[in-house]
Amino acid sequence: MFRHILIPTDGSELSEAAIQAGVQFAKSINAKVTAFYAMPKFHMLVYGPDGVTDKRQDFADFEKDWKARADHFLAVIVQAAKAADVPCETALQSSDQPYEAIIATAKEKGCDLIMMASNGRRGVQAFLLGSETQKVLTHSKIPVLVFR
Repeated sequence: MFRHILIPTDGSELSEAAIQAGVQFAKSINAKVTAFYAMPKFHMLVYGPDGVTDKRQDFADFEKDWKARADHFLAVIVQAAKAADVPCETALQSSDQPYEAIIATAKEKGCDLIMMASNGRRGVQAFLLGSETQKVLTHSKIPVLVFR
């Protein structure tokens, strides 16, 4: 039924548990996986206590730091897939809205399932902090499997 699973990560412990489950699920159905991470966008102008600051000189450091973080997070999925003998590719996108990047990447890569973790927040905490998983569930036309 499913042949290509997108597994997004945010680097959290819960995400790592979902990765292991996702890779094992992919193995059991003979599917391939795409590991995905949504890196935050760099903003040139930042408003702070000193007013508006031009951050152009910080872009190289920002990009290098976040790329290293992304590589580390994606390597967890790649290693799990390699250990399970599951074909795996990686994808990285800069976005201020990770849920949009997840859905767009799933479409772009031809994924027929998105498998991701849920932090289990409820009530006011979920409302205030938001949930990328909830946003993916709400906006995706591709099936989503949520790991708790």
